[in-house]
Amino acid sequence: MHPFYWESAHGNFGDDLNLWLWDFLLPGLRNVHPQTLLVGVGTVLNKTLLPPGVRKLVVGSGFGYGSAPDLSNTAEWDVRAVRGPLTARKLGLHERLGIVDPAVMVAEMPEFQNLVRTGGAIFVPHWESTVGGIWPMVCRDAGLGYVDPCGEAKSVIRAIAQAELVVAESMHAAILADAFRVPWVAVTTSRSINSFKWQDWTGSLGVRYEPRQIPISSRAEAVTKGARFWGISFEQRTHEVDDAREPDVAETLVATRPEPASTLRSAAKKVLAAPSILALRQARKAAPQLSADRALSEKKEQFREVLEGVRRDYF
Repeated sequence: MHPFYWESAHGNFGDDLNLWLWDFLLPGLRNVHPQTLLVGVGTVLNKTLLPPGVRKLVVGSGFGYGSAPDLSNTAEWDVRAVRGPLTARKLGLHERLGIVDPAVMVAEMPEFQNLVRTGGAIFVPHWESTVGGIWPMVCRDAGLGYVDPCGEAKSVIRAIAQAELVVAESMHAAILADAFRVPWVAVTTSRSINSFKWQDWTGSLGVRYEPRQIPISSRAEAVTKGARFWGISFEQRTHEVDDAREPDVAETLVATRPEPASTLRSAAKKVLAAPSILALRQARKAAPQLSADRALSEKKEQFREVLEGVRRDYF
């Protein structure tokens, strides 16, 4: 059995944790049923992403993109759990199958136990915001630590577990923060953030998704997202994405040389990013969320029961 996951060309810790989480939750899974795909963490339940004609064991995945798959062929689909109530409803499943995102179980792994809280607040953007965005600079001026969601998964998770507050555009940053009992604040920078999947997860734990709006950090990010930046719309100019990224690369190289032009360029970037800096400062001061201890504990226990059923039937 092999875990299936969506692999971003940029990297995305929320998907990448599938590479090792299931070896902890279901030891020995790679030695049984080699023709079966284990569909776990991720918004991957749609018609086009998963391969047809292959048996799929679904343990906690979610719907959120494209068209819902037809699950009527029980020889191909074995659905034990999905991420939350919205996915269960969308796929025509019993509501009891909408348990929780499997990523909450990361907090049970020994290597993430008893991590010392180093203090401070961090910001974890959605991976798409890292393309063209200047969030490390914005975070410095907003008084937050910046955590790259495209970084190595375990390093990202440790940073989340050791924080005092997580400002999260990445849904899995909020999921992991909640699992480690770190208060979190949801934010969004664009219309491309999928609210369905957020509401699916928050609905599973009885909290609400009410993100604070954070302005886009740079022109290059706006071009990438087909959004607006300082009143200029880039919705019809997405073909400029590659061209828009080139100046950022050049600026990074030039910044290592003490030239006045680079100083002026950096100052100009900071001025243009001022709304993003202010909004992140305000998000840091906002009232954070955290699911109830009892709600999280009950969902994890339900998920353990699902895992036990998988062990009984597949091992």
